[in-house]
Amino acid sequence: MQHQDLDRIRGVKSLDPMVGPDARTTPKKMTRAERLNRWADLLDAQAGRPLRALEDVEYVSPAVRRDLRKEDSPLVVAFADPALRADGLRGDRLGDAMDYFGLSERQAHWLLCDCHYGGRMTASEVSARVRDEARPLYDILRPQLWASLTGAAVLAGAIASVALL
Repeated sequence: MQHQDLDRIRGVKSLDPMVGPDARTTPKKMTRAERLNRWADLLDAQAGRPLRALEDVEYVSPAVRRDLRKEDSPLVVAFADPALRADGLRGDRLGDAMDYFGLSERQAHWLLCDCHYGGRMTASEVSARVRDEARPLYDILRPQLWASLTGAAVLAGAIASVALL
C-alpha cells in the first residue's frame, strides 16, 4: 500500500474499476471478452427468463438484418445495462450488438436467431452461447488439439514398436 497525501486523494473522483488511470477524464473501455462476459452475467442473473429470438435472421438482406430488434430479446437485456451503454453499446438492434460485441453475421445468427432454439429461448441458454463466444479460440480448441496430439503420439509409438520388430 502506498501512502498518499490528502490533497492528492481529494483529486481522485472515482474508485470505480470501469474508470481508467486518469479518473477525471478517461473511462476505461472493456475488452471484447469483458463485454461478452458482462452480457452473459446479465443473462445469468435472469436465468429462467424466457426471451424472444430474432426471426429469420439469415433470410433478410444485410441492411434489414442490422435493424432487426425484438422486445424481450437478449439484445434488450444487454442494452438495459448502464455499464454496457456507457462503454459504447448504441442500441438494442442486431447491428448495434454486432458492432459493439464484435460479432460476425454467423456468430450473431448462432446467438440470436429463432432457428437455433426450437421456438423457445431462455436467458441461460443464450448466456452459455455468449460465454462460448467470449472464450479465446485456443481454449475452445485445446481439448480437440490435445486429443489429436495424444492420438498422434500413440500412433507414432505403435509404428516405432512395429518397426523395431
